[in-house]
Amino acid sequence: MEKITPKTYEKYIKALMDISSAITSEQYLEDILKLIVMVTARVTGVEICSLWLIDESEKPVRIRLKATQAIEPEYVRDRALTMKEGVVGFVITHNQPLIVKDVLEEPRFKEKEMAKKLGLVSMVSVPLQVKNEKVIGVLNCFTSEPHEFSETEVNLIRAVANQAAVAILNTELMVQTKVIQEELETRKLVERAKEVLMRRRNMTGEQAYRWMQKRSMDSRKSIRHIAEAVLLSDEI
Repeated sequence: MEKITPKTYEKYIKALMDISSAITSEQYLEDILKLIVMVTARVTGVEICSLWLIDESEKPVRIRLKATQAIEPEYVRDRALTMKEGVVGFVITHNQPLIVKDVLEEPRFKEKEMAKKLGLVSMVSVPLQVKNEKVIGVLNCFTSEPHEFSETEVNLIRAVANQAAVAILNTELMVQTKVIQEELETRKLVERAKEVLMRRRNMTGEQAYRWMQKRSMDSRKSIRHIAEAVLLSDEI
């Protein structure tokens, strides 16, 4: 971890700008998460950054490891904790940073095998939060040497984390919006194709839909693809 100097401040500002640019990009969530951990590790000089997000699709709710810039992809897969487990659980439930001088001596730290393998010693864990809204995850920063994280360092990392939270929420919203738009467009195409089949094959609306559904299953193509084919054949 490097000392806080004017040059370091400039690097943090650059990190915020990099993440801000991601907010309006067409990248999807996985790419955004990779960008966040890479940028944060680069500008802070820490050994490794890891990013955990709350997964509310599960009951009980769990916290999942979603990105890190220096661990094998296999390690990231299916790493999850409950809301009451580990350093990340503490940071989320208390909505405050946690500094750990030696992760191997910290009872709440659950990834000791990973820490031994990669030679990690100190860490700071900060919540990912947008303004006064709920916490959506945690950003962890690790050093390979014993390190006392200063208040200034923690505040700078929190600034990066908060900007990251905005990028994540905006990306999720963008993906959801695209999915909704595609669904609406598909429905319109299917309705138009149903009208064509009803007219050309003397089918009811339900029969026309079932016909397209069967063709979709038989051909292993989406129902949208079948609907577009029906409309195209009607134009020829």
